Amino acid sequence: MEVAIVSAVALFASILTFFSGFGLGTILTPVMAIFFPVEVAVALTGVVHFTNNIFKLYLVRTDVSRPVLIRFGVPAVLTSFAGAFLLTAITGMPVLFRYTLGGSTFEVLPVNLVIAILLIVFAALDLTPKFKKLEFGNDKMVYGGLLSGFFGGLTGIQGALRSAFLIKAGLSKESYIATGVAIAVVIDISRLSVYSTRFVDADLTGNLPLLIAAVLFAMTGAILGKRLLKKVTLDAVHSIVAVMLIVIGVLLGMGII
Repeated sequence: MEVAIVSAVALFASILTFFSGFGLGTILTPVMAIFFPVEVAVALTGVVHFTNNIFKLYLVRTDVSRPVLIRFGVPAVLTSFAGAFLLTAITGMPVLFRYTLGGSTFEVLPVNLVIAILLIVFAALDLTPKFKKLEFGNDKMVYGGLLSGFFGGLTGIQGALRSAFLIKAGLSKESYIATGVAIAVVIDISRLSVYSTRFVDADLTGNLPLLIAAVLFAMTGAILGKRLLKKVTLDAVHSIVAVMLIVIGVLLGMGII
């Protein structure tokens, strides 16, 4: 069942992220967290995210803006290490508290609570009209890289911040998408090097069918997204996804998933 659900989500999220510059990690991470411990979910999602971004980069490689990639990507790589190390550190912390609800006992772990809060915050911001219109000038590109990289390393969620900064970089639509993908790849490389310490816990071999299915469906989504690039508007989809993320964040923070 988890293979079918994760594959379907990977397909939908990959199509979404081709238009918006974000979506795959944002949506797939909490879905993975339904079936796996949250730190394992982040690691598994990271593998799918990285593989899909490599494929997408091949599709759009000729449109990458190298100057923007350097200004944004280098700071992002540095802080993604910090975020990833913080994630691995808080996974070893003890249970914050336990409570009983409806005859069942639930535990709230620090890592679950941190990820839950960030999911809720980012999703709530995505529902805020002012945030949707928020854009930053070229002089803030380094700060965007620092923030995007850190949250990418900590939660796997960094595309929304990256998009807000890149949208003002004076890029064409094709270059905007391609450069965002290239930045995502370098962030993925840095955070996966840290997550590799958790790959034993993630049991990549045991979960290989799920990973292969998720990667293949995500690649299919990338191909469909490229074909549909000029035909789809996504405001409604973003709102639905944001509400879903808030619900998942609340359940995660309560220790229910």
